[in-house]
Amino acid sequence: MNFICNRTALSEAITNVSRAVSVKSTISALEGIKVSVSPNKVELTGYNLELGIQTSIAANTDDTGEFVVNARLFSEFTRKMAGDTITCQTDENDNIQLSCSSTECSFSAMSASEFPDLPMVDNEKSFTVKQKTLKSMINMTSYAASVKDSKPILTGELFDISDKTFNLVAIDGFRLAIRSESTEYDENLNFVVPKKTLQEISSMLKDDDNDCTVCTNSKHVIFRIDNILVISRLLDGQFHNYKPSVPVSCKTEVIINKKDFMTSLDRCSLIIDEKNKAPVRFEAENGIVKINCKTSIGKLNDIINADISGEPVTIGFNNRLILDALRAAEGDKVRMRFSGAKKVIEILPLEGESYIFLVMPVQLRG
Repeated sequence: MNFICNRTALSEAITNVSRAVSVKSTISALEGIKVSVSPNKVELTGYNLELGIQTSIAANTDDTGEFVVNARLFSEFTRKMAGDTITCQTDENDNIQLSCSSTECSFSAMSASEFPDLPMVDNEKSFTVKQKTLKSMINMTSYAASVKDSKPILTGELFDISDKTFNLVAIDGFRLAIRSESTEYDENLNFVVPKKTLQEISSMLKDDDNDCTVCTNSKHVIFRIDNILVISRLLDGQFHNYKPSVPVSCKTEVIINKKDFMTSLDRCSLIIDEKNKAPVRFEAENGIVKINCKTSIGKLNDIINADISGEPVTIGFNNRLILDALRAAEGDKVRMRFSGAKKVIEILPLEGESYIFLVMPVQLRG
């Protein structure tokens, strides 16, 4: 069995499916990439039983068959060969030979008989979203997903569609991130996708208007990105009812330059570490925001001009949590809303509510 294809296209396909290859598995075939050859096409699959990625490329071949190849060797040899066209041949002993220009290499492959099939998901529940939109939604919310396994459901993100609004939601108990977009899908739909899956998907999405199609059932979800198929298991459990957490009003609103605010908080980070923890004190009144922080390492006082409306407010917060939210926020300025010193802090865009970031406050001493 043999095929001839573009080396760069093959290398890119290997890189994509390798994201789903098992590092260590009781099924040795899952530590490799399944290569399926059919007339004029080569299909590559990586699968670790939780995440599967499949793609195909055009190839010059009339053969039919499949084998599993070591992912690292296949990737490195293909990437480092000279020339534009690569030839792949296998023999009856499951040996694979790659040749490109004047370079040849060979190594062992294995039978594909132990490689499990990817789960099937029909198109009954499916919707489309622009690739650049989904990429933005993931990148703006993933920071707030939990990294602790004590509540596995919170290590994923909620896809929540209702009233033709698509919300992508992440929460870890101290902060909440919501990114919203309108959608033509007119039914209610919600499911939770692991954060790791979404990070891999984000790296494959392009900043263009091409569609990504999302299909789901009770156990799995499929993302179709151009000629790449990504299938992931869903997380079981009840996601936090996040909507009541969002305040419907506020006592104080502050519009502040994001870069100035982040720079001030970065300075605070110089005197905060694991042994020297302290909240940042935030005071807003009369067009001025005062930033104060003090630990055994040192202290910092800063002043930032801002547009402030409503009551004066003094509140404390965790420096890292606010910085993470600001890094994810779009725009040169952000709108912050406060309902009191012990109530949640809101970070929003200047206009509308395309994103809402919530951060729990920290009680100040004195």
